[in-house]
Amino acid sequence: MTPSIAFVGAGPTTLYALHALLSQGAVAARITVIEARSSAGAGSPYSAEWNDRAMLSNIASVEIPPVTETLAEWLASRTRSELQALDVDAASLDERSFVPRLALGRYFEDQFAAIVKRARADGVAIEVMTDCRVVDAANTRDGIELTFVSPPSLRATKAVFDHVVLATGHQWPTRQQRRPGYFLSPWPASALADVPATDIGIRGSSLTAIDAAVALAGSHGAFVRRGGKLVYEPAPDAQAFRLTMMSRKGILPEADFYFPLPHAPLEICTPEAVAALAAQDTGQLLDQVFDLFRRELSHVDPDYAAQTGLGEATLETFAQAYFARRAASDPFIWAALNLEEARANHAAKVTVAWRDAILRMHEVVAVIVPHLDAAQFDRFNRVFKPVFVDVYAGVPHESIERMLALHEAGKLEVLALGEDYDIDIRNPQSGADVTIAGRTRHFPVFIEATGQQALAAIQFPFLSLLEQGIVRDEIANDAPDVVRGIAVDEVFRPVDAPLPPDRLFCLALPFLMGRHPFAQGITSSFEMGGIVGRRLALVVEGDKRAPLPAASAA
Repeated sequence: MTPSIAFVGAGPTTLYALHALLSQGAVAARITVIEARSSAGAGSPYSAEWNDRAMLSNIASVEIPPVTETLAEWLASRTRSELQALDVDAASLDERSFVPRLALGRYFEDQFAAIVKRARADGVAIEVMTDCRVVDAANTRDGIELTFVSPPSLRATKAVFDHVVLATGHQWPTRQQRRPGYFLSPWPASALADVPATDIGIRGSSLTAIDAAVALAGSHGAFVRRGGKLVYEPAPDAQAFRLTMMSRKGILPEADFYFPLPHAPLEICTPEAVAALAAQDTGQLLDQVFDLFRRELSHVDPDYAAQTGLGEATLETFAQAYFARRAASDPFIWAALNLEEARANHAAKVTVAWRDAILRMHEVVAVIVPHLDAAQFDRFNRVFKPVFVDVYAGVPHESIERMLALHEAGKLEVLALGEDYDIDIRNPQSGADVTIAGRTRHFPVFIEATGQQALAAIQFPFLSLLEQGIVRDEIANDAPDVVRGIAVDEVFRPVDAPLPPDRLFCLALPFLMGRHPFAQGITSSFEMGGIVGRRLALVVEGDKRAPLPAASAA
């Protein structure tokens, strides 16, 4: 009997999983892709339903693993009118250009359609069901039973599949406003369109917060270029419009920096060296890996090592030194200088050695996270992870330009919350009260914009899998309350689950982030989707000669 495979969700992760599966040759399986949105391929980060037209992606063509063509090639084949409709400047396009999120979404939709068309031409039975929402999944004797609804009847329909991949992507609160004026997330961006011109607080200062600020700014004014400089022009009725972005350190992200691709190999903090330390289980893994990190960074950039006291640094003292100068500076002065430096380096193809080294090390270091005890896991998240995130989460140059323009127009400030702060939404007024070091300020509108957070299994969208004990949290004996993500193995199958191997794969991003702290973005979709797609190809071919262990946690 021909096996059946279902993918729940049709964003980039499923796109890359399908590509990996189909790339192994003819697939003797019936494939079904189920997507809640009206189109397949984009996923929520790049869909028209979730994003404002002005929001920029923070990944360029040179970094995006191609499917049938690169993003740059796809853009070059668009007509001028198509590019204008996507707010893409044809004159400035190259492989390192950042484009609007909606443009990237269209690219992924076209790539998805292309591989489906090619698969069908090769004789693969593949069905794509859009506007169809899976509301439950359960293990049965014959396979995974999916329950889904679709318009116009919204009647529940059930179907059983031999293999199911859950790639449901980001998960935001179903009810965006917890109370009047208090938003649990900035998504979908269309929900911010009716926010009035008032004093608006935004928790966060990274790209998610910048996206929220850009969407709000577009509702109450416009960004325009005058003599090559970007300025913000408020609408006549937007005198009361003010934005305050706030984070613990009170800094803006740095502008995207130039780095060569492919990346050069590391010499000291190598995957092999980190794996060897993890295998020793000495109880000092985090500090031992930091020592590799410290030595690598000192090797590639001795001047930076001297400036930050890296030679004698501990993890904590280095993290403090890393952010110290920025945190002590005016965030907009620093942002303007950093933008100038980043632009000059891009033009000259100059790489800042220490930034590039940290970027190269983040995924190598991430593999230790499942091996850390509670105390070390907490240190990693509080101290080490922010350094890596700061480097790899650089933002488009235009995003920094927009923040500078808003500030110069008197419409944006950035506050440091520090550690002694409170956000209170119990005030009978709308919005929230923010208290910093004993001083309270009221925001009639307050938006949580700190990005996707790691979620516990209790928030998993398919209740039956929880009740059956198939999806469960990875629980550490020394910290049962810490979210470590759901328990999966190297190919993202539930660990110790009462079901046959290879029946279910969990690629639901928020439930993996506890163990895979940097598993966000297109490159993660490519890597995780590729792992599952290649595994499915082996399963379909019946190649069980070297199965991966079902109980080994990722």
